[in-house]
Amino acid sequence: MNYTIRRGDTLSALAARFNTSVSALAKANGIRNVNLIYAGANLKVDSFQPAPSKPAPAKKPSGGGGAAPVASGGGKLTASQTMQRLAANARGVAMGMGGYNSQGLCATGVSRTIQKTMGIKVWGNGNQIDNNLPRSKFKQVNLSLAEALKIPGLVLTWEKTSSRLGSIYGHTAITTGDGRSSISDFIERNTLGAGGRSGFKVFQPI
Repeated sequence: MNYTIRRGDTLSALAARFNTSVSALAKANGIRNVNLIYAGANLKVDSFQPAPSKPAPAKKPSGGGGAAPVASGGGKLTASQTMQRLAANARGVAMGMGGYNSQGLCATGVSRTIQKTMGIKVWGNGNQIDNNLPRSKFKQVNLSLAEALKIPGLVLTWEKTSSRLGSIYGHTAITTGDGRSSISDFIERNTLGAGGRSGFKVFQPI
């Protein structure tokens, strides 16, 4: 079957919806630039199965707009509209900064994305930003890196990485939801393969 791309769709969100990866969806449709899809265009999704539907999560009394993501016993989350916008905006911010090459400004990239998406300014470097995320807007969740990378719009932080600057300032990034990559001031294609990182935390917009 074909899916008609709608305004606001991203390839990473559609890949999650059809239970596949961004690269597989791009390959099946001859998409060269995964950051560029057009509303109204048709996407072939014959070979993919939509992800199983999940019960609608209960809304929190405090509100905040949109469906509130909830953690299940298995640690899985439903990506809210805010989380999907974070992932989409992160890509645009990174392409305006380092593209696919780190500029050593991971916290700046994440902070710009949060401000663009949620109107919140968050200060600090990679290993400080976790303490500066407002708890009225973010909560820490218990997920492994592999689980977190499957969900778009989560904020990841590490206290230390193996690089010289990373050993001092740590690292932070936002998940794309493709199961592999994350975004800060650049798009890191294989976050799972990046070794030498410690003090890992995951934060979910609420």
